[in-house]
Amino acid sequence: MLLHIPEVLTREELAHARMLLANADWQDGRATAGHQAIDVKHNLQLPATGDTARELAALVQRALARQPLFMSAALPKVVMTPMFNCYQRGMTYGNHVDNAVRTDPLSGQYVRTDVSSTLFFSEPHEYEGGELVVEDTYGSHRVKLPAGDLIVYPSTSLHRVEPVHSGARLASFMWTQSMVRDDAQRAMLFDMDMAIISLREKVGNCQELVTLTATYHNLLRQWAEL
Repeated sequence: MLLHIPEVLTREELAHARMLLANADWQDGRATAGHQAIDVKHNLQLPATGDTARELAALVQRALARQPLFMSAALPKVVMTPMFNCYQRGMTYGNHVDNAVRTDPLSGQYVRTDVSSTLFFSEPHEYEGGELVVEDTYGSHRVKLPAGDLIVYPSTSLHRVEPVHSGARLASFMWTQSMVRDDAQRAMLFDMDMAIISLREKVGNCQELVTLTATYHNLLRQWAEL
């Protein structure tokens, strides 16, 4: 499931984050690449243990926690500490699949990567190229979102960042270990949750809606790993 969540950040949060990123000390992104990705990764990244990255990560975590769409789609058990990258002219990240298990840079906790997310800090007109391309059974999906918007997709997906031709692409990336590891099951639960919310707004809490809600929670009870 590929999901676009708009306006994850407020205007004030976005302005503050962009100010911090504009004055940040970047390092070679290959420092955190796995064996598969190191040959195709060419970008800049903030050291996760630095003060700027810690402040930005806390900002992003607060924003995600108040997003019901993210909660419904990802069903998070653990959200790994958000990290931050920058692509300038000529930088790219070739086709790769995210490592199945990663270590949180702050807590040291092992996290199974079920759901990948990218939060954009640059406006689309501020850089040329740099699209996130996610491959699935329905083809290639090119993603270039407004600043403050989030894209969520399965970590099992083959994906890449196209070369940046001008400007700078600033973003946060993070992984989530979901309570429901199977993407198809998460997608069904998300669709059901969205239908329940829509029906409740239209017809109120009728008996059929109570039954549908009970089915949602019974499926979640059956599939969730805690």
